[in-house]
Amino acid sequence: MSPELAADRENWLQRWRAGQIGFHQATPSPLLVECWDRVDAPEGTTVFVPLAGKSVDMPWFAEHGYNVFGVELASLAVEQFFAEQGLQPEISHTPKGVLSESGPLALLCGDVFALDEADLAQCGAFFDRAAVIALPRGLRQRYAREVYAKLPRGCVGLMITLEYPQHEKQGPPFSVAEAEVRELYEPDWDVELLVRRDILKYQQSFRDEGVTALQAVAYRMQKR
Repeated sequence: MSPELAADRENWLQRWRAGQIGFHQATPSPLLVECWDRVDAPEGTTVFVPLAGKSVDMPWFAEHGYNVFGVELASLAVEQFFAEQGLQPEISHTPKGVLSESGPLALLCGDVFALDEADLAQCGAFFDRAAVIALPRGLRQRYAREVYAKLPRGCVGLMITLEYPQHEKQGPPFSVAEAEVRELYEPDWDVELLVRRDILKYQQSFRDEGVTALQAVAYRMQKR
């Protein structure tokens, strides 16, 4: 494991231990609700949710007829997710980590970088709201090369990024420009920008840190 990846893992786990989870949303992501129909993911397919945390986007998918395969490093997040959803998951131990399952929801407590093609073979769709923007640039390159490369051909999904002047705030979440998304993914994916929305007025924490502009950007992607 590279020093950068080890440091990023420890930072993520420490945030959960300390309850520093301002990135968690209590309601489904507005851009998910707005844009998912345009992704054209077949109902009943499995949606891959990387760095899932305890996201309420996962039950939203279940309510709309999808299966969910979430991957989360922090065991505390997994425990809180099922407790807050009022679910008692079945627990099994796998080579990649502890798998908790309840109905259409499956959440693996493990390292997303350790997944292989077999782990993701059933994932006909993905939703990435928290993963790509949580990683520093060097790991974003690895993430595209080592995780997205293992998703099956034809996989469709929705990626949501943030764009802001990176020098105004220390990530995570990091600013990920459209040019970088296209550079990292267009060699293997069709990338379509769906929405670019100014959201600074809704993000007090960014304003408090002196950020002067903030946009949320949604992309539809399909693997060739």
